[in-house]
Amino acid sequence: MIGEPADRTTVRTAGRRRAAGIYGAIVTAAILTAVGEQLPTAALAVAVVVTLLVYWSAEEFAEILGEQTSGGRLPTRAQVWAELRATWPMVTASYGPLAALLLARLAGATPLTAANVGLVTAVVLLVAHAWSAARAARLRGVPLVVTTCAAGLLGVVMIVLKNLVLLHLH
Repeated sequence: MIGEPADRTTVRTAGRRRAAGIYGAIVTAAILTAVGEQLPTAALAVAVVVTLLVYWSAEEFAEILGEQTSGGRLPTRAQVWAELRATWPMVTASYGPLAALLLARLAGATPLTAANVGLVTAVVLLVAHAWSAARAARLRGVPLVVTTCAAGLLGVVMIVLKNLVLLHLH
């Protein structure tokens, strides 16, 4: 990061934010898939946020230390804060799916249905992040559609597996 031109740093930061959002949406969906019906709704929401905080802090520790120590020096406080801000979307990616989960439950949905509502919201978020990343990569036409659909397919597979395991193998 030190010595990079401003525009290259800006592009790198935007890319890290997108990647963190994608990762956060995937982790959120995975947790909703794995334990969606097994925990009370409030505990599930807390589990998602706490898990994302752990993943975020662990990834950033490894990233910052690994990237910076290769030059034989530790990062400055400003560099650490910049990196943490750049990847905070890993955690905030859970807010929409968790809001949908909680609203569905408050509206009277069963824990399984509420978890599915949160999961579908996470998949929609994942697709939106994939489309945004593909557009940032200047993809158009078929490559844009394929990239976006691949993210949606990943989400659909998670939903199918969740319901298969919970409803038929549990």
